[in-house]
Amino acid sequence: MPGFMFSPEGQPIMRIKFLSVFAAVALLAACETAPDSSASAGGSGAVTGAQSSTASAAPVGPAPGTAEDFVVNVGDRVFFAFDKSDLTNESRTTLERQAFWMRKYPSLTMSIEGHADERGTREYNLALGERRATAVRDYLVSLGIDTSRLTTISYGKERPAVLGSNEEAWAQNRRGVTVVN
Repeated sequence: MPGFMFSPEGQPIMRIKFLSVFAAVALLAACETAPDSSASAGGSGAVTGAQSSTASAAPVGPAPGTAEDFVVNVGDRVFFAFDKSDLTNESRTTLERQAFWMRKYPSLTMSIEGHADERGTREYNLALGERRATAVRDYLVSLGIDTSRLTTISYGKERPAVLGSNEEAWAQNRRGVTVVN
């Protein structure tokens, strides 16, 4: 071919240059930023002062009064000692936060789950889970929560939070969990 230089592999040099430029353009196109959503919605695409101050003041985290809000900002579980259904001081503090939140959202109902670790028979752990759920419910009622808003259920050892046969796993599985319905 007259006027073309060839690479050692026999390919014309122009083709390699063209492919190099094409690859560079393709890479740049892949890095393009997404268009402003306000432009596609009929807006100008420019952010006004009111929009920017509202955007930066938007709350971060779960919406108030949701199950996620309860778990993240209040705490949904309390823990028990081995073979016990007595509330610890730390458990009472968590339940006091739960009761405060529940008074703030009086239309919500809750289920209280009682759980046990894997040790013991199924029947024994179901009974222990029921005692734990009842202890949680009774404390919430003593804090002014209407008993009609609360139900209890025992899962015994059937729904472990953590798998394992060691003290760390057992401690996480001996729990009472309050669930927003």
